[in-house]
Amino acid sequence: MATVLDPPTDKQPLVRRTRSTAPGGRRRHVSPLLAISPFYVLFAVFGAFPVVFSLYLSFQDWDGIGDMRFVGLQQYGWLLEDSVFWHSVLNTFEIWFLSTVPMLFLALVLAFLLHSQVRFTGAYRVAYFIPNVTSMVAMTVVFGSVFAQTGLANSGLRALGLDGIGWLSSEWGIKSSISLMIIWRWIGYNALIFLAGLQAIPTEHFEAARVDGANSWQTLFRVVLPQLRPVVLFAAVTSTINGLQIFTESQVLFQSTDVGTTGGPGQEGMTIVLYLWQKAFKDHQFGYGAAMGWLLFAIIAVFTVINWRLVAGSDHDDRAGILRSLRRKKGARNGR
Repeated sequence: MATVLDPPTDKQPLVRRTRSTAPGGRRRHVSPLLAISPFYVLFAVFGAFPVVFSLYLSFQDWDGIGDMRFVGLQQYGWLLEDSVFWHSVLNTFEIWFLSTVPMLFLALVLAFLLHSQVRFTGAYRVAYFIPNVTSMVAMTVVFGSVFAQTGLANSGLRALGLDGIGWLSSEWGIKSSISLMIIWRWIGYNALIFLAGLQAIPTEHFEAARVDGANSWQTLFRVVLPQLRPVVLFAAVTSTINGLQIFTESQVLFQSTDVGTTGGPGQEGMTIVLYLWQKAFKDHQFGYGAAMGWLLFAIIAVFTVINWRLVAGSDHDDRAGILRSLRRKKGARNGR
């Protein structure tokens, strides 16, 4: 810490002053702190306080109007015995698997194609990102008409001589339609994330692979993927977090009837967040909904750790190692 020394005089001893005690020292920090204070105020009011209050609320029995009644861990005990909740958990996992896994793979392939020398790359990037900024409610309404019994999807199947599918009435039809909506919305976003990672890979890696005779698939799986681990991990974690919080697709898809609050026939589209919304804001069981939210947080945390271990893996195939291997093969071929 820099200091300021007052010159010694006969009447005043030598004084050591820090920057904070020097004249105007503290005042210099006031303006920057005031400039950034709105963020912290808004975060405290709309971010930190709701999180802390929801944790407190999860131990209370409250209908939103009357007095709170402390029940301790009973909300969590009731939740673990709730068959509808566990059905919503199973539905959420199935929809997450049907949407996230193929979406990440297709986004990676799409990014690899965009990274190639193709024309109008900028236009493709904009087109792929448009679904991500489209209103989810509007998108779900459109998909609802597409997947209706007489909608575009079944009309196309009948034109091919196939029977129509009960997209909004059967178990796997409901989950498949929701999964297709999620894929359509997020595939472009993740493709752009992967594309940014691909552009950070040195071009000599691709050149060495081409000289070695590697085709596009070999380049993708043996050169690109090992170097995209951090990017793939980011996409997998964010997709898992978003996939386990599905709400709008299930709620709006069946909004024309009361099944919009239960996720369709047989509750096959009931997700964790939709069940949370039903209990908290329809049945006015806010404490129960808060407990469900914290249990969902624990589930997401566990899956994030699992994704981290599966995707991150070991780091023995780092960039330098891959490049050395490719160059050795190139040198051996040139020697022959």
